[in-house]
Amino acid sequence: MATVELSFSALPAHVRTARLIVTAVARRSGVPETLLDEVRLAVGEACSRAVEAHLRCCPDEPVRLEMTDGRRFEVVVNDAVPSEGPDGTLPAESSPGSPAWDGLGLALGDGPDSLGLAVIAGLADHLVVSPTPKGVQIRMSWPV
Repeated sequence: MATVELSFSALPAHVRTARLIVTAVARRSGVPETLLDEVRLAVGEACSRAVEAHLRCCPDEPVRLEMTDGRRFEVVVNDAVPSEGPDGTLPAESSPGSPAWDGLGLALGDGPDSLGLAVIAGLADHLVVSPTPKGVQIRMSWPV
């Protein structure tokens, strides 16, 4: 199982580069050609969401991606925007079908992120969004 890591500054222009790199790694990992557009679009949406959040809260922090091949091709997008609630606690992990999933977004927020997360859910074969002490992690995967 090989892992490729990528960090980039929170600039919208870098999202395109991230999409190109992820598509190349997915192709090399054995993701079927018919799924590459879905991978590219889902990762682009996740990276755009992270860049937008970083520009609002922590523009000097990089967005981080991890791409892992194995039985599935997995992409993890990590932002550095804390998702703590007013009481200092983190919301529960959410995925489609879980109680926190509302079909258009997550318990993590009802703002503009909701639509982007719904798009990602429609493109990724598997999606899990997890709050972390340092931000939000979007984990997507596709078959190889």
